[in-house]
Parts: sequence; C-alpha cells; structure tokens
Amino acid sequence: MALTTGLTTGLASAAVAQTQADTADVIVTGTHIKRPNLKSSSPITTVDSKEIQAQGTTAVESVINRLPQFTPDSNDNVSGGSDGTSNVNLRGLGSNRNLVLIDGQRMLPTLAVDVNFIPSALVDRVDVVSGGASAVYGSDAVSGVVNFIMKKNLKGLVMDAQYSVNQHSNDAGYVRSVIKGAGYSLPPSNVTDGEKYYYNITFGSDFADKRGNIEAYIGYRRAAAVMQDSRDYSACSLYFPDAAGSTFACGGSGNHAYGHFDPLTGPNAGADLANAKDGSKTFVANDSSFLYNYAPTNYIQRSDNRLTSGAFLNYVLNDKAKLYGSFMYMDDHTFSQEAPSAIWLGTNFAINCDNPLMSDQQKMTLCGSTTSTADAHTLVGYRMAKGTPRRNDLRHSDFRYNIGVKGQINDGLSYDVGFMQSQMLFDSNYQNDVDQAKAGKAMQVVLVNGTPTCKSVVDGSDPACVPIDIFSSNGPSAAGYNYIYTQTFTHGDQRLSVASASLNADLGVYGIHVPWANDGVALAVGAEERDETLLFKADAQAQASGTNNADGEIKSDELYTEVNVPLVQDKPLIHELTLDAGYRVSRYQAHSQLYTAPNKNISTSKIEVQYAPNTDIRFRASYNDAIRAANIAELFAQQGLGNVSGVDPCGGAVPTASLAKCQLSGVTASQYGHIAPCPADVCVQQSGGNPALDPERAKTTTLGFVLTPQAMRRFTMSVDYYDIRVDGYISTVDPNLIINQCLQNGVAFFCQQFHRDPSSGILFGPAGYIISTNVNTGYLKTSGYDINANYNLDWATFGHFDIGFVGTYLSRKVTQPLPGMGSYDCKGLFGPVCGQPSPVWRHNARVTWALNTLPATISLNWRYYGSVALSSNTSNSFLSGVTSTLNAKIPAYNYIDLYGTWDVGHGIALRGGINNLFDKAPPAISAGLLSSFGNGNTYPGVYDPLGRMLFVGLTAKY
Repeated sequence: MALTTGLTTGLASAAVAQTQADTADVIVTGTHIKRPNLKSSSPITTVDSKEIQAQGTTAVESVINRLPQFTPDSNDNVSGGSDGTSNVNLRGLGSNRNLVLIDGQRMLPTLAVDVNFIPSALVDRVDVVSGGASAVYGSDAVSGVVNFIMKKNLKGLVMDAQYSVNQHSNDAGYVRSVIKGAGYSLPPSNVTDGEKYYYNITFGSDFADKRGNIEAYIGYRRAAAVMQDSRDYSACSLYFPDAAGSTFACGGSGNHAYGHFDPLTGPNAGADLANAKDGSKTFVANDSSFLYNYAPTNYIQRSDNRLTSGAFLNYVLNDKAKLYGSFMYMDDHTFSQEAPSAIWLGTNFAINCDNPLMSDQQKMTLCGSTTSTADAHTLVGYRMAKGTPRRNDLRHSDFRYNIGVKGQINDGLSYDVGFMQSQMLFDSNYQNDVDQAKAGKAMQVVLVNGTPTCKSVVDGSDPACVPIDIFSSNGPSAAGYNYIYTQTFTHGDQRLSVASASLNADLGVYGIHVPWANDGVALAVGAEERDETLLFKADAQAQASGTNNADGEIKSDELYTEVNVPLVQDKPLIHELTLDAGYRVSRYQAHSQLYTAPNKNISTSKIEVQYAPNTDIRFRASYNDAIRAANIAELFAQQGLGNVSGVDPCGGAVPTASLAKCQLSGVTASQYGHIAPCPADVCVQQSGGNPALDPERAKTTTLGFVLTPQAMRRFTMSVDYYDIRVDGYISTVDPNLIINQCLQNGVAFFCQQFHRDPSSGILFGPAGYIISTNVNTGYLKTSGYDINANYNLDWATFGHFDIGFVGTYLSRKVTQPLPGMGSYDCKGLFGPVCGQPSPVWRHNARVTWALNTLPATISLNWRYYGSVALSSNTSNSFLSGVTSTLNAKIPAYNYIDLYGTWDVGHGIALRGGINNLFDKAPPAISAGLLSSFGNGNTYPGVYDPLGRMLFVGLTAKY
C-alpha cells in the first residue's frame, strides 16, 4: 500500500469531497449550499489525515499551529495559569475570533472550546477558511473557521498506537555559563523525556441490510511532565542586569526563600530588607543575590491523561429520510505545576513588636524599640522553598451529542433538521498554596508560659493557629507549613444547545436559471436557535484569593439565507462566472443573576464572486460583514485581581521614570524611590465583565486565484490576499500599554487606570493593580497573502512524488487600542505588547516519495519561521518598554522533519519519524519580554521547546 502525504488547496479539498456518492452528505466548508461540483468561493487550506500522521502528533492543535495562518494559543506547554484546554488562533486575532466546528456544526460552548476533544485518529481532514463567515455560521467567525471533518462509514476494526519521546542536547554555552555563574545546577548534557503514548480503537459496521452504519471509537493518551530544569534555556529565570539589555543573568522572584521585608512604618519605613542568609535573626540590605529561582520546578510540558470515546450513526429510514446522530465524550486530567508558594510581598501585615520570634536587632529595625507592644506594618515576602510546589489539578469532562434527519423531498429540494447539545464540566483543585490570612495570624505571636503562641489561639478566634518563624532564613516549622498551606476548589458547568433547520433548493430543476448559464440557481434558507449557559463556582478560599463566581445565559434566534447564482457558463472567455451571497439576522438576549444586557439585533452578510476564463485558472473574491457578540465571561464575569507580566518604572530604589512622571500614576513624593518593584516582573491587573458591551464588527476581504493548468494536470496552486478589520473589538487595555502610555507620554486616560496601594505605592498585592476591565476598544487590522501549491509527479524509475507547500506573507498586523489614540503594527515583531512572534513570512513545505520497489514512503518537511525584532526597541510609543541588544532579534528558524511508512501486509502499516531532526533549541528570551503563552524564557508554542522528537506508530486493520 502506498501512502501519500500533503497539504491540499481549497480546490483540491472540494474536488475530493465531490467523490462521495451522496451530495447531501458533502461538507463544503464556508457555505450551506449543497450541489454537485460546488467550488468554495472562500480561500480554504486543507490538512488531510496523512499529514496528521506524518507530524507524529496526537494533539490536533499542534497540526493546526504549524500552519502559517495560525498563532499558537493555549496548549500543553503552558503551565502557570493554564486551564488545561488547547485552542487555535487564526491570524493572531485571538482564539475567540475564529469558530471551531465538527462537520460544519459548533463543537463546544464558546468558553469551553478545547480541540483536545477531537480524536486525531478519526479526523479525515481539517478545512481552514480565511475571512469572516458569520453570515454562514453566526457569531465568532470573524477571522475564519476551522472545520474538523470526521471519517464516516468505516467498516471493520482499526487499531492504532503511537509512542513518542523527546531527546535534546543541552549545549547553549552562553546560557550555561550564566547558570553556572549564578551557582545553580546545570541541566544534564543530554536528556530524554516527555514521553507520550496514544492508543485508539475504531470499529465500524453496516446493519439492517446496509441501511444503517454505526461507527464507535475509544482512545487514550498519556503525556509525561517535563520540568524547566531539564533544559538550559529555562533552568533559571533570565533577566537583564544592565540597562542596555546586553547580557543575561539568572534572576528570579523577590518573594525569596530567606525572607523579604519592606517596612511601611517605624524608623526604617521604605527600606528594602532581608533576613541574613546564614540563618541568624538579623536584617540586612536586600539585593539581587537573594532572588529566588522559581524556574526549576515549573513545567515546560504538563502531564496529561486523556480518554476519548464516541459513536456515529447513520440509518436510512426511507427514500426521503436519513437519520443521523453522534455522541462524543472526553475526560481530560492534567496537572500544571509552579514553584512553591509564598507569603506574597504586597499585603500590609501587622507584626506585634513584642513577637518573641524576633531578635532585638529585628525589633529595633521594625519598631525602634525592644520593649514596644505596638504593631509594626510591613510588606513580607517569604518563599516556602522547603515546601512542595504548587499544583493545579485540572479536570475536564466534555459531552457532545447530535441527532437529526435529512433527505431529499424531490429532485430539487432537500432538508436537514437537527439538534445538538454539548457540555463541559470543569473542576480545578489548586494545591499547596499559602493562605495569606492565616499567614497574617501566624505572624501575631506572644509568649504563653514560655511557648510562642498565636494571639488568635489566646483570644480563641483561631485555636488551630500555629506560629510561623519568618525572621530566619531557616523557614517555618513543619507544623507551620501545615497550618498556612491551603487548597482551593472551583467548578464550572458550561452548556450549548443548538436547534436548526435548513432547506436546500436547486432551482434549476424548476427552470430557474440565468439565460447564459447551464446550471440553475441554488438556494439555502435556515433557522437556528442557540442557548449557551455558564455556571462557575469558587469555594470561600478561592474567593478570598481573588477568584469570583460567575453565571450567565445567552440566547440567540437567527434566520439565514444563501444563494449561488451561475451567471455565465461555457461562453467565449467565460468558462464560469458565479455569484454567491448570504445574509443572516440575529437577535441576542443575555442575562445573569446580577445583570441583564440590552437585547442586540444584528445582521451580517457576504458577497462572493468566482470567474474562470477557462479551465486553467479561476479568480475569486469575497467581502464579508462579520460579527462577534460578547460572550458570557466578557459580559458578566465579576471583577477580580490576577497576575500579569509587567515592570513598574516607578519601582525600586532608582526608578527608571522621573518623580514627575510617576506622580501622574499616583506615586507620592515620599513613596518615590521606596516602592517595591513587581516581583519577578509580575504585577497585578483588575479584570472583569461589562454588560454594556456591543458586538464587534469585522469587514473582511479576500482576493485570489486558483491555478489548475491542463498542461500540468497534477499541479495546483492558489494565491489569496486577505484583509480583516475588526472595529470596537472587545478586550482589556493591555496593562503594559497603560504603564507605557502614562509614564512615557502622560496620557490622562491611561494614568487614570493606576490603582496604587495607598500605603506603599506598589502595583501588586490586594490593593495595588492596573485597572483593565472589558471595554469596546479601537480596531484590529491584519492583511497578507496565502500561497498553497501541490504537485504530483510519477517517475517510472523511482516512484511517485507528492510536493505540498503552504506559506503566508504578513503585510500588517495593526492594533488601535482606543479610538483616536494612534496605533501600532506588530508585523515582524515580538515583545511585551506585541506578544508572540509575528514573522513576515512563514511556510511549510513537504516532499513525499512513494517507492516503486517497496510498499513504503519517505517524507521530508521544512518548517520556516522568519526573523522577528523586539517591539520595545522600535520608536512607536505604544511599544516602548524594556529595550535590549541581546534580545533585539530572534533569527529565522528552520526545522526539518523526517517521516516514513511501511506497509508490512496483512492490514498492518508501520510509521515513524523525527521532528526537529537537527535538535534546534528555542531562543532564550528574558522573562520580562515574554507575553501571553510565553513560558520558560521562550515561546514554546512557536519554537520547538523540547528538542528532537522521535515517534513510532502502528495501524492494524481487520
């Protein structure tokens, strides 16, 4: 058996689809019209099942993220802050602005979209449609659609198994010298880790004299965790010790393991102190040598256990009705892990001056007296380095079923009536965290019969309290750990139900067609009702830590129509000229227990034109008016505090911003020079919902051509230009942008978003933060070119060659944060504001050779990521921030992947491969320059984080 692998163009995918016998079952992504030989007017890139196998992945988001149209999103390389899901992000406009479908229907609730739900072994192909598709599919299809087409009507038993492992040589000499110079342990020279196991069994059979077919599957995937201390680029938190950003040093968190104190009262108010490293109860000046290296125990790949199962049913009731249905289930259990918790610097703690755990020197420093019984107020940071790491036990249980009936009423009319419901149950158990309230009680200690005892034990308010000794670098006792450690629980329940009905008409049967065309007008009309709900509950401890309950419901009632009009066919210079148009009207109603959002009436539309002067070339153009209505969280999430990467220019003994500029952000003259910097470049932002949000509106344009020359019958090529603009996009204003625009340019709006802790001026802790709640902001705008090409060559001597290519040129990626406030372009940049790298050019190119002499194939893939520059090195004031010469540029990255198959006979096929053949390490980037989905001093979704990946697999068919 000879297998081929390739990336196909939209034309090729449509042609493949039409080989199916039942036109009513054909899925052409981007339209509801069903008719023979229909070609999509929208640019489509298709990944087939062979390409999925060739990449050796068991997670379909990895396949999607390798396409140059996508920016990586949440995946298993994200640990801290992860919710355990995996998403895809088309055009870098956000995962919430592309719609993910299964066989043309919505997959899961909007906030619960998780492509882990898709069993990779059951995917027939993945269609990616660029540009807005809201007139076809409704809200969320702003940047495009990702449609997973599942295999159907399988017969027999298919068993599939795969094993993969990563191997890497740690040979980054400069970074290793930095780690060694800091006194940390070096990662091993060679590591082998990150094993993944995947098993899937599929069974399909006809029944009832072949009137019915049932297909069932069950799959299991297990992935081992990989910690950051296994790789030299991530073994310590890198930062720039010099103003030019020309060298690396191992930094870390100011919440360190010795005990960090910033007094707010007393004779040393504003000082920066630490416990002496030798364990003596002595305060000394705090400096960078105390920083805690939080990196080693953090994950660069999460552990994961995933079970998927489901079944698909088709049954012909009669010649006019076919029953269909499916059930899909996933249980995913993963852990994220971070460094041990701490008493976090940021809370104003009261420490009684007669605390017996303090030495006289410490009492004099905090209180100015050894006999005072008053309270001293101070910020305290104390890392529980001898404790266990924080772990988040994340579990998702997803259910999805649909049922419907469809068929032909007569030669010209067909119908489809169905119902789909999906649900995601989410449970999180955050473990080994420090209860800050208990820590505060454990610092209030007096002597009782010569024994240090909590005041809360004495007064009976908390008899379980155990004193903690934070006045020595030796740390609290085991009993103290047990008292202050806590865990939190949250539970989420999200549901989506969709009832739909559609009617397809080929009006040519009734003689309705344009005089110059052979084919008649085709029409689709339909109605859809969606109901989406969210219920999220946090226990009391989680709420005390800033996690809030949330609930809400959004209902939409929608009517749509599409029309396909062949205008001219088979005339001189016009082989085919076709017009497609669509229109959808929607009514949204949303409410929660606390708020009711105003009803929204929205309409969207599309118009598309195809022109083929001959059979060699086809031109296509489309214009879409697309929308995205605010989701439940954006409307109704309660306001709360959370961590965000950031640097406070007013922090530290020598602030980088002047007193005058810092005063614009709320700093007082007495605070200036005494404000603690955000620990580990992590500040705090206030986020939350806004019931008054309006829908986003997007205008998308595509122009292109498909080349299928008769002189080269095995060659296809498409080139498409896309232009997408989203107005009034729903977002928070980026905290880094707020900091920069206030402190660099003094813009009043941005300065008003600072809420500094009144007692200390800090931007972290429970009282210091940047206000960044949801608003309708300015615009997003991106444009570029997609190129797809395929060529098949039969060479009698050597065999068959299949060459596939897909590339994207980025023309612009512009953001206007607020109307009238200017904009910035992240084309070719990366950094704190621009986020993950946005190279000007990316491509995948694969060549597959099917041998003549053996039932085997060999395939080579070239992945290319263009170079990118640091955004904060540019002159645009929106992008200003930490500059660097060392990280001024990430060079172009080339990855080579090798893959092979061998059909051994008797229904058994073997496969294997090596991704990142030459073990290219990812770039090492200062932690302060990372943004969303940055982890371990790099961007692990963009660049291969674990080195060379080797995999072997087996498929057996019976």
